[in-house]
Amino acid sequence: MKFKKYDVIIVGTGISGIYAALNLNSSLSVLMLSKKALELNNSALAQGGVAAVMDSKNDDFELHIKDTLVAGQYKNNLENVRTLVEQGPRDVERLVEEYGVVFDRNEDGSLALTLEGGHSRRRIAHHKDTTGKEIETALIEQVVKLKNVTVINNSVLCRLEKDSERFYADVFTESGAHEYYCANYTVIATGGIGRVYNYTTNSEIATGDGIALAYDLGAKIEHLSYVQFHPTAFADREHQECFLISEAVRGEGAYLLNCRKERFMPGYEPERKELAPRDVVSKCIMEEQKKTGSDEFWLDISHKDADFVKSHFPMIYEKVLEKGYDMTKEPIPIYPCQHYLMGGINVDGKGATNIEGLYAAGECSHTGVHGKNRLASNSLLEALVFSRLVAEDINTKNISDNDGEVEYNMTSPDGIPLENKDELRKEIRSIMQRSYFVYPDYDEAEKGLRRITELKNLLDKGGYKLTTDFTETRSLATVAYIILTEILSEKNTERNSKK
Repeated sequence: MKFKKYDVIIVGTGISGIYAALNLNSSLSVLMLSKKALELNNSALAQGGVAAVMDSKNDDFELHIKDTLVAGQYKNNLENVRTLVEQGPRDVERLVEEYGVVFDRNEDGSLALTLEGGHSRRRIAHHKDTTGKEIETALIEQVVKLKNVTVINNSVLCRLEKDSERFYADVFTESGAHEYYCANYTVIATGGIGRVYNYTTNSEIATGDGIALAYDLGAKIEHLSYVQFHPTAFADREHQECFLISEAVRGEGAYLLNCRKERFMPGYEPERKELAPRDVVSKCIMEEQKKTGSDEFWLDISHKDADFVKSHFPMIYEKVLEKGYDMTKEPIPIYPCQHYLMGGINVDGKGATNIEGLYAAGECSHTGVHGKNRLASNSLLEALVFSRLVAEDINTKNISDNDGEVEYNMTSPDGIPLENKDELRKEIRSIMQRSYFVYPDYDEAEKGLRRITELKNLLDKGGYKLTTDFTETRSLATVAYIILTEILSEKNTERNSKK
């Protein structure tokens, strides 16, 4: 089999993937694989903004570090947190100066910084309530101009293998054909794992493919059970992809109400109230549900000026209006759902894994900066800082000429079709929803792991046609297997420590 040679393959085209490409030396040939269209990813769905110390008169690095550690329950990698916080402001400045990103401004021209849960200062730079889309769009405009970067849309990396010299990629394209590429370095930037749950704020492509491929290569996967459940997704049980109501809405004064339309957070968190970290708020909602016997919850910002709400949250306002609610006049229904992954492919401070030449960046990676719970709006900052560090590290390497093709033996991608993928995915999602939603249910996790292991073994045995459906289903089974294994391992460790 002949594989076309590149210096670097980047898998994923969210902010971390594109920013890595923009920071690589122009002398390097780069292949970018986009699972769908360039703009379809979790980055483009990010609403709130980028958390960074941009106002040194009222904020400082130590405060941002402390807020990050408190939110993460002090399970963070402190060295990487310091890197994130201290280097982040320059990357935010670069978005404006070099890439034309537009952030909201005050009348005097300064950044209009907002507040979100877990933050002790206003430090969230934002573009209305569509910050991720603004950044993603601006970066896409720049990366498609680069002569050394080739982008393939609607391409799924089905297999990734490695010998002593290179990585070899089997890519399934929208035409139904397989294409083959190789490179000295590979950057996994494939985003989250939200589609392993019944309800998620993640896009349809968030099936954990990159994590599963890295796992198969022998990369260390760390804390995949550190899953964040966002407390304020729009309560629409008819759709798997849940619309997120940004943390910034609470940051600007919204109240959480129970089924009786009573504000309840002050009873659980007298000081932080609605601005407690996300995991705390989600757990408080679960406790309030036990008390009231109802899973009906509301978010209310109708006491604020209507023009203020519309100007600050135009996209959210329009979205909930389409659902029949005017947030300037009435509360809107919310409920927690899966949102973000704090664990992933374990990397060092430069984004490198334990596999030589393999890097990871963004949500699929585990830098340790988030600990057990991500502080609001630190995700886009992580995507920028650590993808740049990945690129800078690759730039220091001596890479030989990679023009032309190379021969490599890889088994045929043909086999029997995976005909029951919808049923398998539904079963995996149901198992995960029962086993681990806000709190783990260890009995369900034990039963679930037995079944997930059966499904994973079935998909791992080979003989299936390597298509998008098969790749995503196998990735979901692998992700579910790792998460449930971790949960039960932690339980056993805790049990033994008490003996």
